[in-house]
Amino acid sequence: MAIHPIEFRYGTPEMKRIWEQANKHQRMLDIESALAQAEGELGIIPKEYADEIVRKAKIEYVTLERVNEIEAETKHDIASLSKGITEVCDGVAGEYVHFGATSNDIVDSSNSLLLKDSIEVLEEKIERLTKIILKLAEENKDKVCIGRTHGQHALPTTYGMKFAIWADELHRQYIRLLNAKDNVCVGMMDGAVGTTAALGEQGWEVHKRVSEILGLKPAPITNQVVQRDNHVEFIMALANLSTTLSKIALEIRNLQRTELQEVGEYFDPEKQVGSSTMPHKMNPITAERICGVARIIKSYVLAAMENNPLWHERDLTNSSCERIMFPEACILTDYILNLTIKLMNNLIFYDENIERNLNFTNGLVMAERLMAEMTRAGMGKQTAYAIARKNAIRANKEKLLLKDLILADEEASKFLSPEDVEKIMDPHTYIGSANKIVDEVIASSKDWF
Repeated sequence: MAIHPIEFRYGTPEMKRIWEQANKHQRMLDIESALAQAEGELGIIPKEYADEIVRKAKIEYVTLERVNEIEAETKHDIASLSKGITEVCDGVAGEYVHFGATSNDIVDSSNSLLLKDSIEVLEEKIERLTKIILKLAEENKDKVCIGRTHGQHALPTTYGMKFAIWADELHRQYIRLLNAKDNVCVGMMDGAVGTTAALGEQGWEVHKRVSEILGLKPAPITNQVVQRDNHVEFIMALANLSTTLSKIALEIRNLQRTELQEVGEYFDPEKQVGSSTMPHKMNPITAERICGVARIIKSYVLAAMENNPLWHERDLTNSSCERIMFPEACILTDYILNLTIKLMNNLIFYDENIERNLNFTNGLVMAERLMAEMTRAGMGKQTAYAIARKNAIRANKEKLLLKDLILADEEASKFLSPEDVEKIMDPHTYIGSANKIVDEVIASSKDWF
């Protein structure tokens, strides 16, 4: 019976396939195969025995069911794996399975393969999402809207700016993930305390050759584990990525609020139901799910950090934690990436509300521009600020138009003509370098991927 929501509700088939038991089992067999191949090439074990181990280290021979049966007795997963391979090898080849290795050589190296496969799935989706958002930035760079700071109307900005900021941030998250991939996806075949002692003088060659066979960079030094600061970096990269996805979703949720309703996620009026009791509801459930799942991903950072300080050359406290943390962090991050792609691909714009909200304060958001233009016309900046502030406060309190108060202000009229004021009060023309900034982000994005 399914219990965990990942089993039936969250996750994509492509990421779940990486972390399902059968694939994890095969990846561990791949490590044993690479070890035998390297030892055969270097003459540490007879070549024909190595070839037999390589041939049989496959799930169709060493079944997951059989290894689980053995583990029920031995209470040790890698010893059971080794015995499972030994059982199916012809002749005495099985006697040489796992020679010179320790359990965590198999675990850490196979985890590196699983993490590498997972990161490649994430890379493609970050790239896809970034390109969707860049397209939105280009399409909406002239769509002027109100910018908000502290939840209050501040100055005009553009939707192009909103999207370009997200795209630029996603690119940084992509780079962080690549950096983490370089450090965490390493091979290890170093024995019980990292010295390769059981493999003799050729131990370090075995370590490097196994990594080469697996397509991994060899870890430069280990004790009995790849050092967990690498895994902290990886989990932090996922958590950091989740903050960006959550940021995007949170902004969409806020902008979809009834009293704002500038943009929102697509709602299928024919099939979708927003509430079991309120027929009118059209809730931002996709964006809300992104934000909720992101909280779980971020919570893994502490667990990853606690896994780095282990007793002496190692203890086992990281193992049980990572059996949960690695698959869940990868599956859930991939899942909310998928959701964010869906969200941004189907974004709905409410242009009338964008314009309404831009003008909601009766011109108060143009007070900075009034101050700046009076200063350019020759008034002292502090004086100009005081005049703009005095009239803005009155306009807000008495529900008057700021433009009318400025036109009636004797001091302001000495520096600004009615035509000047009319031009100044148009929010669509007060976006500074927004278009240039967006264009430069879009231009630079051609070199991102």
